[in-house]
Amino acid sequence: MREWVRQTVEQFGRDRHQLLEILGHLQRGRSYLEKETLLAVAEELDLPAAEVYGTATFYSLYSTVPRGKHIIRVCENAPCHIDGAAAVLAAVQAYLGLQVNETTEDGRFTLETTSCLGICSAAPALMIDDDVHGNLTPESAVGILKNLA
Repeated sequence: MREWVRQTVEQFGRDRHQLLEILGHLQRGRSYLEKETLLAVAEELDLPAAEVYGTATFYSLYSTVPRGKHIIRVCENAPCHIDGAAAVLAAVQAYLGLQVNETTEDGRFTLETTSCLGICSAAPALMIDDDVHGNLTPESAVGILKNLA
């Protein structure tokens, strides 16, 4: 693991301004950033461990706890809320049998909420992994999830 962190830091450059890119790369293919990974990044970039941990916990796209293979984020910002995000979220919760911030027993899905996905004109919206979907209804959101099978 330490060698992988070292190689990643070398790839992006030993610059504190690359911290977000480094963390994103290290989390890809895994569901979260382990404590040992964050400590190794801090050491490689010569940063305080608290700064690296604080960055990893500030941004919602990073996680320090295990999550499912697919991360589902339902936007609950004002435009999405007004256009029916609560109904979309309720349908997704019912389909998956999850509450927000829970992961299915098989480790396939984690359900989260987020404040904005940047497509307010297509509200309500959700994001699955890196794919954003807008103009949703409860039925279309569940249909998207069914297609992940």
